[in-house]
Amino acid sequence: MKNIYLVGFMGSGKSTVGKILAEKLNMNFIDIDKFIEEKEGMKIKDIFEQKGESYFRELERKQIEAIVNQEGLVVSTGGGLGANLDNMNLMKKNGDVVWLDVSLNTVLDRLKNDQDRPLLKQPTEKIKQLFEERKNVYRLANIRINADKKTPSQIVEEILTKIKRR
Repeated sequence: MKNIYLVGFMGSGKSTVGKILAEKLNMNFIDIDKFIEEKEGMKIKDIFEQKGESYFRELERKQIEAIVNQEGLVVSTGGGLGANLDNMNLMKKNGDVVWLDVSLNTVLDRLKNDQDRPLLKQPTEKIKQLFEERKNVYRLANIRINADKKTPSQIVEEILTKIKRR
């Protein structure tokens, strides 16, 4: 079975939904952020602080290039990985890309106590700008799910319904 890639802004529910979706489909789940943390032996916020964002984005790119050669995976991408046009095109060639679309208010509410997200340490206007920029690439996904005010299980059921129609 071809891969399913979950994209969306940080806090959209990609990891939570991805685990449930993989289980329902009897597929393997990969959380790219967690994979990078394990491989590098440090948290993403520490990679950002010690090695920089461009180093981290290169790690993401290399990981997605390795994954697209495999099948039968549900992949939770980092918020920036799915917002990169080259990465989006790679994922679409190899599977279905599902955008978990949430409002900025939902993101800020879900992540208000999260200290491990380096991009949240910016002024709200900067976060809003990043959010809007990333949506321009997220929109290219094969499937869009409005994930505001829905439980992870409801989102999974909607994804399953839309994938069956394709």
